[in-house]
Amino acid sequence: MIGVAKHLFSISGYENTTTVAIAREARTSESQLVKHFGSKDGLLEAIFEDGWSKLRMQLTTLQTISSPRKQLKTLMHTVVQLFTADPELRDLMLLEGRRIRREGKMIMLTRSYMEFVALIDSLVTAAQGKKKQDYPAQLIRSSLIGTFEGLLRDMVLHERYDYPAGYSVAEIEAFVGDLVDRLFADAPS
Repeated sequence: MIGVAKHLFSISGYENTTTVAIAREARTSESQLVKHFGSKDGLLEAIFEDGWSKLRMQLTTLQTISSPRKQLKTLMHTVVQLFTADPELRDLMLLEGRRIRREGKMIMLTRSYMEFVALIDSLVTAAQGKKKQDYPAQLIRSSLIGTFEGLLRDMVLHERYDYPAGYSVAEIEAFVGDLVDRLFADAPS
């Protein structure tokens, strides 16, 4: 059911996809969807948790890298690889994950996403080292995530709607990697 919902949400949008359509496509009943996920929001959360879980499994290689700067760049590269391998997940996370829902629930902050944020916080803090920094680690983390997420989202909008953002994934990685290098110029590479 997760795969079906991910597909339908990515092509029709979360708001436009009904639980009836998901159940029909998954060849099950709407009551089974509610039994397992509680609601359409619960199903979307399960999709995001599944995606973050896949990312977390791929991030085990970070432990073998000694430089926090290189770890940050590897983390970004791994996210790009996941999104390239699963464009439906990419579209959902970038286009639906940060939207306020009709029910008034704010953005989808899953447990795994918060673990991802904590990981970036720890890498930023490590990259800052003992030297006093001009900016708090959380501000730097938010700017890195926001920049990376915004560039990827605009690229998706370019693919779907001819939004003026005609750059490649490689250019995004190079730009954000350069940003990391500039932010932590004094840290060991």
